[in-house]
Amino acid sequence: MAGSLILIDSETVSSAVASVTLGGSDWDSSYDVYLIKFNNVSPSTAEQMKARFLESGTENSTANYDYAAKHFRTSGAYENLSATNATSMTVASAQIHATDGNANGCLYIFNANNSSEYTFITTDTTIWAGSGQVAGDAGGNVFTVTSAINGIKFFINSSHNIDSGTFSLYGLKK
Repeated sequence: MAGSLILIDSETVSSAVASVTLGGSDWDSSYDVYLIKFNNVSPSTAEQMKARFLESGTENSTANYDYAAKHFRTSGAYENLSATNATSMTVASAQIHATDGNANGCLYIFNANNSSEYTFITTDTTIWAGSGQVAGDAGGNVFTVTSAINGIKFFINSSHNIDSGTFSLYGLKK
C-alpha cells in the first residue's frame, strides 16, 4: 500500500473553530475511494462528532443521511445504533470528553464522484471519553441522494467548537 495514499487536503486545529471542512475547492475527483483520518480531536463541550457532505462546495443539511454501527465502551455492553433520515452523519457516537478526551478514526468514502449512486462512508472510531473510559464505533453512513459530492464538513453536535485535532483527506490510487 506504500505510495497508494495521496494527500489531498489537511487541516490542523489549534484554537477553537465551529467546523473543519476538507475538500471543496481542493477536491480531486480522480479517485474512486477516499480515506479521511482524524487524530486527537477534542471538543469544547462533551458531545458527539458529526459530519455533512458538500455538493458543489455547499453543505447538504437535508434529512438524507442514514447510519448504522456497533458501539462499544468500557463502561457497558455493546449497542446497535441506527438512524434514518438524519440531517447529518454520526462520526463518533460517544460523547468526547472536553477536558481530557479525544477522538481518533479512519473513514472511507465510496461513490463520491458518481452522480447516479448514493455515497457511502465507513466509520471506524475510537474515543477516549475521559475518566478512564474508552468507546468507539464500527459502522457506516449512507447519503441517500444521487449526486456527486466534493467535500466533507466535520462539527461537534449542538453547535459546540472543535478545540483541537488534525484532519486529513487522502485519495486512494487505483
